[in-house]
Amino acid sequence: MTADDLVRRADVCAVAIAECFRDDGELLANPIGTIPMIGGRLARATFAPDLMMTDGEAQLVANDEAFAYPDGKVVEAYNPYRTMFDMVWWGRRHVIMGASQIDRYGNQNFAAVGDYARPKAQLLGFRGAPGNTVNDPTSYWVPNHSPRVFVEKVDVVTGVGWDRAAAAGPGARFLDLRRVVTNLAVLDFATPDHRLRLASVHPGVTVDEVVAATGFDLVVDDDVAESRPPTPDELALLIERIDPEGARYREVPDPA
Repeated sequence: MTADDLVRRADVCAVAIAECFRDDGELLANPIGTIPMIGGRLARATFAPDLMMTDGEAQLVANDEAFAYPDGKVVEAYNPYRTMFDMVWWGRRHVIMGASQIDRYGNQNFAAVGDYARPKAQLLGFRGAPGNTVNDPTSYWVPNHSPRVFVEKVDVVTGVGWDRAAAAGPGARFLDLRRVVTNLAVLDFATPDHRLRLASVHPGVTVDEVVAATGFDLVVDDDVAESRPPTPDELALLIERIDPEGARYREVPDPA
């Protein structure tokens, strides 16, 4: 058995999340969710040692283990909401949020499905997404890439997309949408009009599968890269220190 035989889809997703933080320097990393927390820890433990890492609540933590609660959490500083809001307005924070819906320009919805006055499903609400997107570098994590998530038009705009930011003018001039990582692929906005582009497909996934799982036309280059797997050292970190209980595999099971 080789090292490649030990790599699973969730490991590739964690690496793709980690890569979102490459070259961020001394910045507050705020990855929200299971694999985002794991990927953020992986980035700081390897190529992004200057990241400050939130525990998702009110503290900044130094330990590599993503879920070291209640024992094992090494606290660097207290980070209450009043301080977090200062960080949000300052723009020195890279947040990775989820998305129940997202469109081709990165407009995001996790507030409600259907008419907001009488929704079919009430979801999380706005949860700071407008302020996050217009002030801070923002990426998204989608554990189930499907046409129900990647839609032609979101039902409610919670996170601002590139087209709305352009229409808003100076008030949204700091918008910086980076990437969308899913269980199938990595998408970015590296196109002249900031439409979603297929940047890479995860090992074992085809371009056609990603296109079929997307409810609008993606920008697809002639030669789409394959998402990189973890290095042997990164895989060892994931298995031994960052996520020894394998929480990532529960969020992204191996394909059937």
